[in-house]
Amino acid sequence: MDDVRHISSAVVMAFPHRCAEVAVRLKALPDTEVHYVQDGKIVIVLEGSSTGEVGSRLAAIGLMDGVLAANLVFEQIDIQDDPGAVP
Repeated sequence: MDDVRHISSAVVMAFPHRCAEVAVRLKALPDTEVHYVQDGKIVIVLEGSSTGEVGSRLAAIGLMDGVLAANLVFEQIDIQDDPGAVP
């Protein structure tokens, strides 16, 4: 069976005075990496096993205290074959 990973990038807009606090909370989420934080903008990468999983996490981020908006920028779907499978 193939292993499917959805890798997405998003921009989170936060109140500038709460940006560092929001970034700390984002870093604590599973399969979520913070790559850039400046002037109320936070660039993140999310990974999950489905579009729904990534979308649900992004929706929850959008509802976090201090967050103004969370928008998906890009999604890539990686399918990794089982390395032990015989072709």
